Amino acid sequence: MREKGRFIVGWTALLLLGVWSLQAAEPGSPGLQDNLMEGISKKVFDSVVKVEARNGFKKVATGVVIDKDGYIVTTGLIWPLNKEIVITTADGKRSEAKFLGMDPETHLALIQAKEKNLTPISLGKTEGLSPGSWIGVISVSPENAAQATQGIVSSVTPERLRLNVWVTRGASGSPVVNKDGQMVALLRGIYSEDQPVLFEFREQEVVGSGYIFNTAEAPSSGMALGIPVEMVRTISAEIKEKGKVSRGWVGIAFSENEDGQVEVNNVEKDSPAELAKIQEGDILVSIDGKKVAGAPMVRSDIRGRKPGQDVKLEILRDGKKVETKVKLGEYPEREARRELEVRFPRLFPAPPTAPAPPAREAVPETPPKPEKAPRPPRVMAERYGTWPGWEKRKYIGVYMESLNKELLEFFGVKEESGLLVNRLTKDGPAEKAGVRVGDVVVRVDGKKVDTVGGLSEVMQDKKKGDKVKLEIIRDKKPLTLEVEISEEEGPSISNFFRAEPYRETWGEVTKELQRQYDRSRKDYEKYSETYRDKMKDLSKELLDQYQESYEKAKGLYEDSKSKGRLRKLLSDRNRVVYRA
Repeated sequence: MREKGRFIVGWTALLLLGVWSLQAAEPGSPGLQDNLMEGISKKVFDSVVKVEARNGFKKVATGVVIDKDGYIVTTGLIWPLNKEIVITTADGKRSEAKFLGMDPETHLALIQAKEKNLTPISLGKTEGLSPGSWIGVISVSPENAAQATQGIVSSVTPERLRLNVWVTRGASGSPVVNKDGQMVALLRGIYSEDQPVLFEFREQEVVGSGYIFNTAEAPSSGMALGIPVEMVRTISAEIKEKGKVSRGWVGIAFSENEDGQVEVNNVEKDSPAELAKIQEGDILVSIDGKKVAGAPMVRSDIRGRKPGQDVKLEILRDGKKVETKVKLGEYPEREARRELEVRFPRLFPAPPTAPAPPAREAVPETPPKPEKAPRPPRVMAERYGTWPGWEKRKYIGVYMESLNKELLEFFGVKEESGLLVNRLTKDGPAEKAGVRVGDVVVRVDGKKVDTVGGLSEVMQDKKKGDKVKLEIIRDKKPLTLEVEISEEEGPSISNFFRAEPYRETWGEVTKELQRQYDRSRKDYEKYSETYRDKMKDLSKELLDQYQESYEKAKGLYEDSKSKGRLRKLLSDRNRVVYRA
């Protein structure tokens, strides 16, 4: 009886082991998924290339070969503007490529390689994909090797796939494949459009201080966006035929207000919107009878149409509904470029601005001015790696910030950029020269200034006592003021990070460290008292100026009728602004 019991227990264990083995062998199991990914990676990687755009600095992305003639789809973030494009294939071959065009809505670009013996990928369909469907992403690693990740589809729409998959830098433009190794989408990038995780330091710099605080953004980790393969086919075919993708355009900037309504913030001059008499402050209610569900929906709807189409817009203006018809224009390339510069400033830095041409004199044959002597090279301090180190900086005593397009128009600035004076150092050089809070600086010594850092660089190239010419806009009228450069002493952070001289023996290193310590201690004893006094004075000055700013802000708030639009524009800066 005991032997029979053992026999039954043994068979039961075998049966349970068999059931467990069958469960482990199901198609969705991790083990088979890894094997599947390995096979697909080998199959697809021959169709994947590394794309590099060079001109002073390098932009790297991934691309996918879609036919035997060397046509490759990739991300529009490599938009070159006279830059050299080079591709690297799976076997390490390098080939020049030509940029053919880009779609401003999806950021899909089409390039063509000179090398024709490339392996095209097999194109599939998004039909059959649903939330939870398995997908893989094949890209190129920084070492030019195959790089594969896998995940699932989060959601599917005709315009985009949301993917739950981890992607790395340089993976934009990679193929998103199904279990058959067919491309079902082109990876656009990480998903951070709607609700980015944001931490922000307000950009505020004392001109000449060298300290800048700006904004940083953390993406939604593990989420990505893909362009459906059907759209890839259509867009690449249109670029191949026309060299571009024609998108509808009305010429408005808009955002969602505090009530969730889509509000027009700005109307482009001579745009279809201006011709249709759309106004700032209008609320978009419906497009061709379709209720507006949000700002992204408006942008997608308008750009999804073709130029020349008539669109009926229902608008809420001053509490009353108004209907207007707009004939769409074509989305201009300059708008697409500006949009990319705003969203990706590190990838699309603004081109350097040339100095304004000198005005022609009425006096004939004016003798040429003597060439300016070259500025002597800066001599670095003798100490290495010590802190606190001190250095002299030039300044004019203004606190400034950059303005967006809407605020430039409000202040009457016709230039493409300008810096708003929002605070002045009391009895500083700028205040003594007549600069006021609310002035907008558009040029310095005849040169355009786009950023506070750019103006700071101009200051540092001057000598104490030199004068700098500021071209400003005040009350929408141009005005020129000359400001004398002043100088102050402050801590040198850059001095702390300077490279250490090479030492051959450990004993020399120890001695050098002791010398550094002694110098630092003497510096501290010498300057700490002066620095503490400076900080006390600065704290008092800031407290006084913030009190003054508070009183001015309070006055602006109470004067709601005349300043209401300015308050609105300032609050709009915290919104996500869309253009269509």
